[in-house]
Amino acid sequence: MFDFDLSNGYVVLRIICGLFMLPNAAAKIRNPAASVGFFESAGFPQAKLFVYFTTAFEIVIGISLVVGIFAPYAAGFTAAFMFVAALVDYKVNKTWLWTNRGCEYPLFWGICALIVALNI
Repeated sequence: MFDFDLSNGYVVLRIICGLFMLPNAAAKIRNPAASVGFFESAGFPQAKLFVYFTTAFEIVIGISLVVGIFAPYAAGFTAAFMFVAALVDYKVNKTWLWTNRGCEYPLFWGICALIVALNI
């Protein structure tokens, strides 16, 4: 808990994974209608509820990873969350490239979070 050893690459990756969750939450807070539209296009029932859930998840897990509270669990949940996000991105946008809103970016961060979960 509260491990900030920046000479440990896994700790640095843990902190980065946490920090990268926070802008996603901020984007949902700034423009919830766009997020609701995305979840609706993915076929999620109660899309607005999913926006609230994912925003809260990203904030709580992001902070947990940054400060190192329950880090292996937080990283494991993040990995699962990002793998689902990659599948949903692919379902909606039918592309790999993140520059075209594809699944590449969430898949990469899911793999990074899985590495953290298995090594912290």
